[in-house]
Amino acid sequence: MNGTEKDAPARAAAETFLSLPALRSDPGALPFVSVPVIGQIEGHLRLDEKEKATRYELLLPLLVSLEEDPAVEGILLLLNTLGGDVEAGLALAELIASLRTPTAALVLGGGHSIGIPLAVCADRSFIVPSATMTIHPVRSTGTVIGVPQSFYYFDRMQERILTFLADHSRAKKDVLRRLMMNTGEMANDVGSIIEGPEAVKIGLIDEVGGLASALAYLGSRRADPEAEKAKRRRKTPGKAKDDR
Repeated sequence: MNGTEKDAPARAAAETFLSLPALRSDPGALPFVSVPVIGQIEGHLRLDEKEKATRYELLLPLLVSLEEDPAVEGILLLLNTLGGDVEAGLALAELIASLRTPTAALVLGGGHSIGIPLAVCADRSFIVPSATMTIHPVRSTGTVIGVPQSFYYFDRMQERILTFLADHSRAKKDVLRRLMMNTGEMANDVGSIIEGPEAVKIGLIDEVGGLASALAYLGSRRADPEAEKAKRRRKTPGKAKDDR
């Protein structure tokens, strides 16, 4: 099999993924588009073809096209993800947070690791009662040089994630850090597994709810698209982050 034949399934999947807005062809349908974030979030390296993945290089242009489409009045993110590449996940989360189009995120099953920023980046976030979210320290595959600079790099990356979460939710940064560094919950890892109601209690997610709740929220935003965006605008830089 040559390279062109091997890439054919990926190209077909990309074409289907990028044509999602075309599925909303019924003039009587709600002007909302759902965007799935499933499996692992693929970064700069291609994952094994047997693994389900969300490819950020496909999602980025899709989100741009939805933002520029005047017929789209709301975007619903459907999350069931294990996490994945940190920079790719943060890039997607930052782009979604900057959209003018009203957005809602619904966590179904799981929104783990770098999937958590993708859950909180929307204008309003929802989680079903049985869903879970795993918050844990950053980890790396491959060679790691055993010098202080390597650990400093990981610490800075974790701070980027915690800052984003604190800026886009009601959760306090010190609470998130304590959950991230918890050593008493998972037998073979560091971190915490948070269930739906607990995620709402600590302010990480806005409310427990399902599809009906998310669609109702987007429907309410049609009357005043900028109202909620103004409430959720990123906090002023320079404020003491640990006081959030």
